[in-house]
Amino acid sequence: MTVMTSAASPPGAAAAAELSAALREAGLQVGATSGGEEHVQLERLEAADAWQLARLIRTGTKRTLKAARALREICEAYRIDLPELRVRQGRITLGACRLDDAVRLARLLGASSPGTDIPEATAVRDLLAQAFPAGTGGVALRVSVREDDPDVVELGAVDARTARRLIGALRF
Repeated sequence: MTVMTSAASPPGAAAAAELSAALREAGLQVGATSGGEEHVQLERLEAADAWQLARLIRTGTKRTLKAARALREICEAYRIDLPELRVRQGRITLGACRLDDAVRLARLLGASSPGTDIPEATAVRDLLAQAFPAGTGGVALRVSVREDDPDVVELGAVDARTARRLIGALRF
């Protein structure tokens, strides 16, 4: 059930209404109220409701967490270092990637070799931005050069389905 709110209501109020509806649907006796424009506050939770809420969250994120773990393992097997890979807000954030690792990833996804030298960051960014959709069935990845470190590209986030496609493309 989706709660309809007016366009004039602050984002916190709409989020609180949506969360309250979801909590009720899950049988949890706890409310959510707007704590300001961008914040939501949960009312006091009974211990049993807290356990149930934790279980529901884990169940709901199980596929994403499993995909992130598998992606981390396959990248480690290829010696591709993604130290910032983690699940955030239901998506898998890939994070920082050194240029040599990004080139290795692009090659594994079918990109042509840029030569023996590692190209500059903008070329690596473009190479990976082109190779990623080819390897994942057309899904694009946001790739940018880190301003404070030109030897690193910043990889965006993917959903669990895209992560599984990426894992499939990288399988031995």
